[in-house]
Amino acid sequence: MKNFTYVLTLLTAFTLVFSSCTEEEPDNGVIISGIPATAKIDAGGKLGPITGTATGLDGLVSLSITKDGTSLFTLPLTGTTASFPLEYTAIAADAGKNLVFEFTVTDKDGDTGKATHVLTVGAEPTTIRVTNNITANTTWVTGKTYILGARIFVTSGAKLTIQKGVIVKGEAGSGANATALVIARGAQIDAQGTATEPIIFTSVADEIAPGQIASPNLEPTQEGLWGGLIVLGRAKCSLVGDVPELAIEGIPATDTNGLYGGTNDADNSGILKYISIRHGGSLIGASNEINGLTLGGVGSGTVIENIEVVANQDDGIEWFGGTVSVKNALIWNSGDDAVDTDQSWAGTLDNFIVICGINTDHGLEIDGPEGSYNAAHTVKNGSVKGHPASEFGDFRAAARGTFENLYFFNFPAPADTYLGVANAGRGDLSLADAGSIANFTATPKILTFNALQATLKTGVTLPIAFRNGTDAFASEVVLKANTVGATKAAFTGWTWADKAGQLADFK
Repeated sequence: MKNFTYVLTLLTAFTLVFSSCTEEEPDNGVIISGIPATAKIDAGGKLGPITGTATGLDGLVSLSITKDGTSLFTLPLTGTTASFPLEYTAIAADAGKNLVFEFTVTDKDGDTGKATHVLTVGAEPTTIRVTNNITANTTWVTGKTYILGARIFVTSGAKLTIQKGVIVKGEAGSGANATALVIARGAQIDAQGTATEPIIFTSVADEIAPGQIASPNLEPTQEGLWGGLIVLGRAKCSLVGDVPELAIEGIPATDTNGLYGGTNDADNSGILKYISIRHGGSLIGASNEINGLTLGGVGSGTVIENIEVVANQDDGIEWFGGTVSVKNALIWNSGDDAVDTDQSWAGTLDNFIVICGINTDHGLEIDGPEGSYNAAHTVKNGSVKGHPASEFGDFRAAARGTFENLYFFNFPAPADTYLGVANAGRGDLSLADAGSIANFTATPKILTFNALQATLKTGVTLPIAFRNGTDAFASEVVLKANTVGATKAAFTGWTWADKAGQLADFK
């Protein structure tokens, strides 16, 4: 019997009390005590343990238990007194029912004592608050909403499966109380939404319910209401001092579950598909917010496809080293940078859309290695819609990599400055340090820009917009006449951006 467990505990180390008699004794009958008449629990909840006691001075023979008239089991008894702790965990099929349990004790004279317990099981809860780390394989099921009541880690060796259509909401909090879901090194997440039922990570302030895509009450500009989703792995990273591992940004350094980095470039942290992450980026310290999706040392065995990040207070997606690739990503209204790469990330971002908002600093922020390990990544097939407050991109700290088939539009006139000179305006694609310039001018190039296109304000030329040298690979086009950039079909139907009409200017 899986769900109903009666552990028969006799009064002293399973030792029954026997009564002996030397002469004929009266018929004493059987008494059962300690069983409450009624109780109420939720589906999935647990009754007990409750201790019942059977007394039969003529000698106990057996205890039998039925549930709704169906026999569960019978236990042999001896002696005159026995106690039995009882507990029951309600299953989904019990929801909304009154379960009748009957306990029958028989003595040697054939006398019986009976006790009846009616257990009322409430409706299965649709909202579940999670407050403890996930240390064993766990599944969050379709149709339910899960509330993050703390910073929740999926710890090494455990796997969290999130079924399609699930909504995960983070409670408000900042500093050490910032809520987030963190997949630690050695753990895995299997979160596979679909184009009709994406998995949505959002704030408890969001009144969205399973089956909805657009928030019914929050604006797509409201940010910093909870933390975000963090995935950590054991792939190589270029870290200061060539240390092998580091505490990820957004998690206190004292929490070892927040470490990332290692030597296994093929590390597998799981699968993320059709995921929308919203209203995150809670502040945990001065200038230290959590990204919408943070990827720290994540290996190439991890699959990440069809990701939307909306209104994150810090970056949309940020890579810290690792080798994982991401396909089909959309970032809308990021508070800092939309796409941010650090510490020699060595994967590929393929087919992405950036929609800059009032707080977006750069469409792209690309940083180079911090230690002696050097690797390069590829960013391709992307369309970036600007905002008067935003820049095309900033390449810093000896940035390296290949950037190809990118389309920029809706940006303001750039500053009339040159490579390596501090910006006085916005709208630039800038090489901000000597190392990045050297990588761009090296033979062969370590930092390359290929097939760039843009629609620009009247009088703004590509040599100014792309800062000397990239215009040989670029062309200026009218809106939506671009031949490079993202394919927006990957984002239609399941993203909030699409539901809000934000993809109209994309091909």
